[in-house]
Amino acid sequence: MTGPLHIVVLAGGPGSEREVSLHSGAGVTRALRSLGHEVTEVDPRERQFALPPSTDVVFLALHGAYGEDGTVQRELETLGVPYTGCGVEVSRIAFDKVLTKQRCVAAGVVTPRFEVFDSPDAKWPEGWQPPAILKPVCQGSSVGLHFINAVAGWSAAIEDCLQHDTRALLEERVTGRECTVGILAGRTLPIVEVRPRSGKYDYQSKYTVGATEYLCPAPWDDDLTASVQAAARAAFNAIGGGDYARVDMMVAGDGTPYVIEVNTLPGMTETSLLPKAAAAAAVGYAALCDRMVRLALARAAGSPQPAELMAVAD
Repeated sequence: MTGPLHIVVLAGGPGSEREVSLHSGAGVTRALRSLGHEVTEVDPRERQFALPPSTDVVFLALHGAYGEDGTVQRELETLGVPYTGCGVEVSRIAFDKVLTKQRCVAAGVVTPRFEVFDSPDAKWPEGWQPPAILKPVCQGSSVGLHFINAVAGWSAAIEDCLQHDTRALLEERVTGRECTVGILAGRTLPIVEVRPRSGKYDYQSKYTVGATEYLCPAPWDDDLTASVQAAARAAFNAIGGGDYARVDMMVAGDGTPYVIEVNTLPGMTETSLLPKAAAAAAVGYAALCDRMVRLALARAAGSPQPAELMAVAD
């Protein structure tokens, strides 16, 4: 399908990342309209939505529960409407940090040591020493994230974390450089190094202007760059990823890349990390949005990904 399309942008939704999603949706809508597409914005705030009968494809700008966990993807497949991002099962796996880690471990992809808890009365586990990170198993945007630097902080952290989910993930904190690697049509994009001025990349550091410095491409040597990008691709493949995603990672002092999670519907504001990486590969924001749409249509048609959608600057 070529030429202008009727695209529905789904943004907002019922999850804790609603506001971030609305910003993503607004950016995507402006970009797609600038390319001549007809765009209808739909907000499934109550997990209910109706699509115009002339809809060609849905652009998923949703974040968090319902939007990223495979639920809305299943609804769209029932309707027979193409949509951007990964499919039902891949979305479900990626949104669950434990399932993602299990897939990575099975594939030989390095990820930090972890343990799972489901009770706010859980005791600090034997054999662990701070520093560590505690976070909900199924949340995003650093919601419910805690940096545990002393055992004394455990009780309050686990109680709060389980306010956001039924399970909490305790993860060994890797000291080193934080980064993210975008993947578009099977190709890795330039690495974005993330340098939070506070030393921890939490909700405030993500969404406060000037709180974090981003370097793209990351100023690393060729060997380290290749190693990190290879680990990102391996994690993406381990969960069965398709079309695009963003892999968040830590690189230890010895150069070992640790995969933290895979985000199948990453932020799409014009200053978000995946658009930053695409821009460094000579793929502008509007062109990135258009590629995502074309990839969705190719996948729905069962066609190979067109070569021009896979091209990025090295």
